[in-house]
Amino acid sequence: MGVKKAGKRSIGFSNFIVDYIILAVIVLLIAFAAYALWDSNQIHYAADSSHYAVYKPTTADGGKSFKELQALNEEVFAWLTVYGTHIDYPVTQSSDNMKYVNTNAEGLYSLSGAIFLDYKNSRDFTDFNSILYGHHMAKKKMFGEIGRFSDKEVFDSHRYGNLYFGGKDHGLEFFAFVHADAYDNSVFSAGVGEDASQNYLDNLLAKAIHTRDIGVGAGDHIILLSTCSSDSTNGRDILAARIADEIFEDSVWDADMTGDTDGTDNLQCQVEEIPAIVLLTLLLMLILSALAIIRIFAVYLKQNQK
Repeated sequence: MGVKKAGKRSIGFSNFIVDYIILAVIVLLIAFAAYALWDSNQIHYAADSSHYAVYKPTTADGGKSFKELQALNEEVFAWLTVYGTHIDYPVTQSSDNMKYVNTNAEGLYSLSGAIFLDYKNSRDFTDFNSILYGHHMAKKKMFGEIGRFSDKEVFDSHRYGNLYFGGKDHGLEFFAFVHADAYDNSVFSAGVGEDASQNYLDNLLAKAIHTRDIGVGAGDHIILLSTCSSDSTNGRDILAARIADEIFEDSVWDADMTGDTDGTDNLQCQVEEIPAIVLLTLLLMLILSALAIIRIFAVYLKQNQK
């Protein structure tokens, strides 16, 4: 009898240990999921344009606040605004197209990166075609709203933006929305020569999903805002604008575009938010943890009653 009783105690103790191990694993998984959610929120917070609002230049004060940002990171040289969207960010440029994939405008490591000009382009935007890259993020951060211009109504109602560089503002007039492959060199060739500018423009317009006739020609300077597309693996959504001397007023208010809802070079892709399945998994693990704790407590009480 003593042997049987000892055996039962041994089995009970083993079950007790197994239950504790299972509970520990569940707790670790919960901690990991909670960290993932926290980290996702931090990424999106860091990418919000309001984070940089204090540095936005104004011609009235000579760009004093903007110079404060440049003191933190000398590779900041311009500011991009797309009216009626959250796209309102400083623009950077490095000696390659890799640095600002995971470095923010303040020069700090960040998965949200920064808006950056192709390293082949001139910072004074005197090239015929300049290319800006930015992550396609959820919650309308960075270039997350570019893809929405595939909707003709959005494209038609959002015509203007602003580009600050060289100490003054310049107007942006959007004339095309293009979907292209990331490896299409006929599009992703920054700073084409004067002799190739008309062919480049014709090719860009031929690939466009939407266009607006504003009289863009080979003698103009155009800028492409490029980001990853959710429609295809190597797809890129591109919003093209002419850089104008005229300054356009910010007269667009689009509640759908500016509401706070979810919604490159070839290495820069989409930064995803934590999906709903993670939340459901976290809830399930919490339930399992509660059940495991109840089971362990029941076993503990049962053993103490013997």
